[in-house]
Amino acid sequence: MDSLITAAARALAAGDPLGALKRVALRDDPPALALRGIALAQLGDLVRAKALVRRAARAFGAKEAVARARCVVAEAEIALASRDLGWPATTLDAARQTLETHGDLVNATHARYLGVRRLVLIGRLDEAERALAGLDPTPLPAASRAIHELVIAGIAMRRVQARAARAALVRARRAAGQACIPALTAEVDSAWRLLATPAARLLASGDERPLRLEEVEALLGSTALVVDACRHVVRHGRTRVSLATRPVLFALARALAEAWPGDVSRDALVGRAFGAKAADESHRARLRVEVGRLRAVMRTLAGVQATKGGFALVPRRARRIVVLARPVDEAHAAVSAFLADGESWSSSALALALGSSQRTVQRALDALAAAGKVQSFGRGRSRRWMTPPLPGFATPLLLPAPTPAD
Repeated sequence: MDSLITAAARALAAGDPLGALKRVALRDDPPALALRGIALAQLGDLVRAKALVRRAARAFGAKEAVARARCVVAEAEIALASRDLGWPATTLDAARQTLETHGDLVNATHARYLGVRRLVLIGRLDEAERALAGLDPTPLPAASRAIHELVIAGIAMRRVQARAARAALVRARRAAGQACIPALTAEVDSAWRLLATPAARLLASGDERPLRLEEVEALLGSTALVVDACRHVVRHGRTRVSLATRPVLFALARALAEAWPGDVSRDALVGRAFGAKAADESHRARLRVEVGRLRAVMRTLAGVQATKGGFALVPRRARRIVVLARPVDEAHAAVSAFLADGESWSSSALALALGSSQRTVQRALDALAAAGKVQSFGRGRSRRWMTPPLPGFATPLLLPAPTPAD
C-alpha cells in the first residue's frame, strides 16, 4: 500500500474524512475508491458513497477476495445507515465468512454487528440477542467494543430495561473515549439523550404526564394494571393479555382505563370503538357483544361492570389502573417514531420494520408530508423519507476504517 493510501486510512481511523479525501480524491484505483466511499459515507453523502464502494469491489482482482469482502461490509453499513433494510443479508454473511477464512477477524466481527443491528431495527430482538451472545468484544478494538455496547443498549431500550441500557452506555462511552472517533462519541451521546427523553405518557385518573424510559420500567414493574397503548397489551405483573390484533377491544379497554375509577357512557364507547358520531340501536347491540368479548379476554385481570351510565373497569388484584400512551398521540405515530431517529428511510424499510404493508406506510407518509411533518427526496426506488433536519446536527455513521497495515 502506498503512502497516500496509508495516510488516508489513518485519517479515516482518526475520524477525519476530509483529510482522507484530500489524499485520494483524484485517484481511481480500487483502494482509493474504497477510501473515498468510506469518507463520503462518514460525511453523509450515502448515494455517492455506495456507488464508489461498489466500484471498488468490482475493480479489485480475483486474488483480492479480502478487499472485495471489506467493500461488501462497507456497502452493507451504508445500506443500514440509509435504512435500506432489504439489502441482502446473505451477501453480508458470505463476505463475513471470507474475512474469517483469511483471518480478518475484526472486520468479520463488524459484519456480524451489522447483521445484529439490522435485526434490532426490524424488531427481531430475540434473534439479535442470540447473535450477540456469541460475540466476545474483549479482544476487539475500542471502536468495536463501543458498537457492541450500543447494540446491547438498543436492545435493552426496546425491551424497556433502562438500568441495563444505562450500564451498557456507560461502557460504550468509556470505549468510545478510548477510540477517539468523533462520530462514535456522537452516537453514544445520542443514545444517552434517548434515556432523558420522554418515552411515553402516563394517563391516570384524568391526569397526564410524560415518562422517561426508567419511569416506564418502574411502572411496568409496579402493582398497577397497565393498559399499554404503545404495544396494545394489558398487563399486571407477569400476566399479559395482547389485544394487538383486536383493535376494537383495545379501544374499549383504553377508554375504560382512562376513565377509571369512573365509568364511560355507552355513546362515548361507541364513538371510541366504532368511530360513530351518533349511536343507534345497531351500534349499542354491537357494543354489548364487544363488551362481552372484552370481559372474556380480560377475566384474569379485570372485570367490565355495567353501570347506570355505561360501563366501568374493575381490577381483580391491582390497586389502580393506568394507561401508558405514546409521547405524541397522533395519527401515524408509529411511522413518525421511526423517522424521529433522523435517518432517511424508504417506504419498504418502514413497512419491514413496522410489519405492515408498503401501501399502508405510503399513505401514512403522504399524510405526514401534507402536514409538513416529514419530507422526501429522490424518486422511485431511491426515494427516502425523513423528518426535517435540525440545523447544526449531522447524521453519524460508523464505518470500519482500514488500518495502515492492511
